[in-house]
Amino acid sequence: MAADRPGLWQSLNPAIYLISILPGAGVWMVAGDIRLHSLVPATLAVVLLQHAINLLNDASDWKLGADTEKLQSWVRFHHQNTRTAELHGWISLVSGGMLGLTVLALTGKLWILMVATPVLVLGYLYNSGPRPLSYTYLGEWVTGICYGPGVFGCLWMLGGESFDVRAIMGCIAFAALAVCLLLSHQPPQIETDRLAGKQSFAVRYGAQRTRQAVYLLFIIFLASYGLALWSGTGNGHVILVYVGVSLLALLYHSRRQPKPISVLLPSTLLLLITLLVTIV
Repeated sequence: MAADRPGLWQSLNPAIYLISILPGAGVWMVAGDIRLHSLVPATLAVVLLQHAINLLNDASDWKLGADTEKLQSWVRFHHQNTRTAELHGWISLVSGGMLGLTVLALTGKLWILMVATPVLVLGYLYNSGPRPLSYTYLGEWVTGICYGPGVFGCLWMLGGESFDVRAIMGCIAFAALAVCLLLSHQPPQIETDRLAGKQSFAVRYGAQRTRQAVYLLFIIFLASYGLALWSGTGNGHVILVYVGVSLLALLYHSRRQPKPISVLLPSTLLLLITLLVTIV
């Protein structure tokens, strides 16, 4: 029905793409001398790949009967036509892949494909087939791998930095943040996910355990990225600001029910304020 069709902006939900943008900002702050002319288009490629996964995931969920109550579904935007949503997703997937490949070729870093290709395959399997990985207990692990070693790790290697404690802590931080975001939207969908056979974290462990896991993962993100930043900058003023804003972010996060906005808002403000202090 036309009344059930969301608008483009509502379906796009731009804030959700912060999970692909924040690792790029995180790499820039910790690595320091990475060139923006390669980091920015590489981050855009990640955004396009996330967009593709969102579309393919919505189509897969619709076919399997999960998230049918979701108003912001891309399938609803495409007049409940899963084929059109999938075509949209494949166009975004190819565009993001070609842009990323171009960046790697121009920077002479095609060897990063040894890491990026398996991650891209995992992203595809997250939504494909009669039993996507997102419907199994592996869904959370795949999300963490894709955004930790996948996004942060590949952007880090693009900058030519050595894979040291900064990279390891950064990978852990953004893996934790991505899984935190994933779990934050699951509690309201427990019943429909269970009926569709989706073994999400919330279905397996319940709403209360999921909320506890979201809070713990947010702490892991704050602590891990703090260690990466401390190892990378050594600037006492930057670290002091980071710690102070982290405590405020944790306080904000702890006083709200888990949902994507309560994860993305404080984490984005934290990195933005820290970035401004780093530049100054």
